[in-house]
Amino acid sequence: MRSTGLIQLDVHLTDADAALRADVARGLVARPKELPPKWFYDARGSELFEEITALPEYYPFRTERALLTDSVADIARSSGADTVVELGSGSSTKTRLLLDAFAAAGTLRRYVPQDVSESALRGAVDELHRHYPTLQLHGVVGDFTRDLDRLPGAEPGGKRMIAFLGGTIGNLLPGPRHAFLTHVRSVLEPGEQLLLGTGLATDPAIMVPAYDDAAGVTADFNRNVLRVLNRELGADFDVDAFDHVALWDAENSWIEMRLRATRAMRVRVPELDLEVTFDEGEELITEISAKFRPETVDAMVAEAGFDATRRWTDPQDRFALSLLTAR
Repeated sequence: MRSTGLIQLDVHLTDADAALRADVARGLVARPKELPPKWFYDARGSELFEEITALPEYYPFRTERALLTDSVADIARSSGADTVVELGSGSSTKTRLLLDAFAAAGTLRRYVPQDVSESALRGAVDELHRHYPTLQLHGVVGDFTRDLDRLPGAEPGGKRMIAFLGGTIGNLLPGPRHAFLTHVRSVLEPGEQLLLGTGLATDPAIMVPAYDDAAGVTADFNRNVLRVLNRELGADFDVDAFDHVALWDAENSWIEMRLRATRAMRVRVPELDLEVTFDEGEELITEISAKFRPETVDAMVAEAGFDATRRWTDPQDRFALSLLTAR
């Protein structure tokens, strides 16, 4: 724990190496083969994702930011929270819109950013302290799927609002998604809130290119998971022997990203004493990005113990921000 006046940083680091080993050992022998999308994000993967957010095809980032800009004052008034918590905060750039609005509403006392990257969180906290010198900042380094019970509680007489933005909820399969939302509800007191960002289902001709851009940046981002395995586990993936695939699964209402082997191959992962084969055309699932409808959002949050209090959507109904209240 680091504490300096208004700044506190709690570090609850999980064993990332053990987690990677477990995910790869399980995923490469699964049928179909799969890897969790969190392993995209080494330094190079993070750089590539930043490039993706600036692509003309990638509407989710700019749509959510515009929606947040337009609705943030109303969100702050509707919430009235004195503590804003952000899960997977990264650089916290979008949340500055929230902080300004809650400060203008006169309720903001504390901001709690949570992220798995200690370096990103330290940088964000230091930068935020320069912009908000009187704001209490309590960073929490941890995994939002496991470490929510590490979040600081409400201050006496106060109320927290957890922000989970970016449509990241869509990267979870239905079972883990329900478990996550239930976990969030378990750490909130009745009346406390969750601000949830969700991508909305729209025309596949709009959605699919957002995950398969003409410049090939998303393809490079997708293949980066193989580079991570080569570097961290000594694997010998021929990265260029895999094609990037993005498709719309209408039955499950999600975009699915895959890597497709262009030839039959045998891949060794020495650190796991593992050898796996790929047939030509065999696919490795690397990410889903579920897209929702308002009624499906209401149903899934109700099952987890939340009431949908308010919702804001962009003019083209491509993204939603839902303010949810813990029962």
